[in-house]
Amino acid sequence: MTFPKVRAPELAGRGWLNTGDRTVSLADLRGKVVVLDFWTFCCVNCLHVLDELRSLESEFADQLVLIGVHSPKFEHEADPDALVAAVERYAVHHPVLDDPELRTWRAYTARAWPTLVVIDPEGYVVAQLSGEGHAHGLTVLIRELLEEHRAKGTLRSGDGPYVPPAAAQTALRFPGKIAAVGDGSYLVSDTAHHQVVQLEADLETERARFGGPEVFNEPQGLLVLPDEAAARVGYDVLVADSVNHRVASIRLSDGEIRVQAGTGEQLRERSGSGPALKQPLSTPWDLAWWIDRVVIAMAGTHQLWALHLAQDTADNSVAVLAGTSGEGLLDGPAQDALLAQPSGLATAADGSRVWIADSETSALRSIALDDSGFRLQTYVGKGLFDFGHVDGPAADALMQHPLGVTELPDGSVAVADTYNGAVRRYDPATGEMSTLATGLAEPSDVLVEQDGDAARLLVVESAAHRVTRVAIPADAQVVAGDARQTRRPETELAPGRLDLTVNFAPPTGQKLDYRYGDPTQLMISASPPDLLAAGEGTAPGLTRTLALAPEAAGGVLHISVRAAACDGDPVTGELPEHAACHLYQQDWGIPVRLAAGAPAELALDLRGV
Repeated sequence: MTFPKVRAPELAGRGWLNTGDRTVSLADLRGKVVVLDFWTFCCVNCLHVLDELRSLESEFADQLVLIGVHSPKFEHEADPDALVAAVERYAVHHPVLDDPELRTWRAYTARAWPTLVVIDPEGYVVAQLSGEGHAHGLTVLIRELLEEHRAKGTLRSGDGPYVPPAAAQTALRFPGKIAAVGDGSYLVSDTAHHQVVQLEADLETERARFGGPEVFNEPQGLLVLPDEAAARVGYDVLVADSVNHRVASIRLSDGEIRVQAGTGEQLRERSGSGPALKQPLSTPWDLAWWIDRVVIAMAGTHQLWALHLAQDTADNSVAVLAGTSGEGLLDGPAQDALLAQPSGLATAADGSRVWIADSETSALRSIALDDSGFRLQTYVGKGLFDFGHVDGPAADALMQHPLGVTELPDGSVAVADTYNGAVRRYDPATGEMSTLATGLAEPSDVLVEQDGDAARLLVVESAAHRVTRVAIPADAQVVAGDARQTRRPETELAPGRLDLTVNFAPPTGQKLDYRYGDPTQLMISASPPDLLAAGEGTAPGLTRTLALAPEAAGGVLHISVRAAACDGDPVTGELPEHAACHLYQQDWGIPVRLAAGAPAELALDLRGV
């Protein structure tokens, strides 16, 4: 079948970053292969794709132009200053279009973060890809386009529109997390400097620095081990080395750093257990000590993992503790629960639970152990697309992408409400939410500091590049702010039967390998659950017949897909016995509204070419 060519829509937004204030048009890029990366800086999957694309930027520097289209999910992400900071924080070295009104998002019918669109040198759309794992397939496609257009004479080489901004210098750069050492000093993950720094009690004087770009890559969570555990294993501190997908240790006495979990490769299977040094991880963001184990906030797979530390590092082991890897807000038995980029952990003083800042659902949650096993519970938060700054009863309270959490001396919980620039307080005794402090610059962690009988908070102000002492007020504020929702367009669908199709065309030289079973999988659920009358669950295949409940007004369809394509013979396509395989995956949260006469089909592109 031959499909008509589609001219790429023009790029429109509020402005441009990394271009020296120059506006970029598609006409300026004619003769180059262009890849549009639709992203938002809260999204860990988008950060994974940024890392995947770096090799393409290097290999095809003269013929490829990568354009980031920043289409925000949260209100704070639409702040132009916050976007400037994020572009530096995540080392984005290509032009970025600021698209706060989702104009370009809509023009290209993007449905999820991240989405990639490939435009050929003549200005036509040739591919739309969703999710992670496309680096190899993009490389193959770009090489094919370069060969085709070199032969046609429509290819142009030379510098692109990227202009690097001036570098900033501060002692800390986008710090992430903080931990007390026990001798009056503190450890801070100096994330953008790729180091861990030990600060004296004044929070400015440096005692030591550990690591560097050759050792850590955007370190986040820090865990100072209990004395007994530290004596047994021979080191003091664990570090969630997020972009290296590892957990590393630091021995403070001599600065020795060793890997304790992870291979350095990003986990693609979204499950795993066994020897920790042989198991890939995915963006570990924070750490906590609980029931003689290390709990890992595995942000990249929307799960919690447990790490057992042995006296011999080779005997360390890991296992999934909670979460299916689907992205959402679902409580209950840990193995069935849904999380969404858990980013902050704190163990309750009585050891009964671990508090969780579940960032993408703007939720405060916990994991606890009862007679039936591990269970997840939500205290504040409504779902992936509901946020705001609202205090009062927990059922009505709202936050905006919290990243840190700690327990206060009275048993209440302080939350670093990052995108609201606030520290919030949840009181389990009353079920009420209040505000302890506002006006903070993207607070990413919070820690209690005892000063005699009094206590105060240490707040990591990530976007201000500092740690700040904040008094705990006797009477917290009650903020009656606005409840907000992510401003993504809803998809109108007809109630009743819905035929879902995920389009996936393997790259040239690859094919789906059915020799050992179906290499594809769909996992489908809904919020609220009663939106789906039938079709939920996990099963092989890229198509599914669903039933949308006629009595439901709408909600969110959660669709996760995986497809494994393997390298075949370049001529015959035949798969060798031990073919190298590549995993493609994406999670969609599709806001839907039911309407009579609307379409009864939904097609999504995992790799649509």
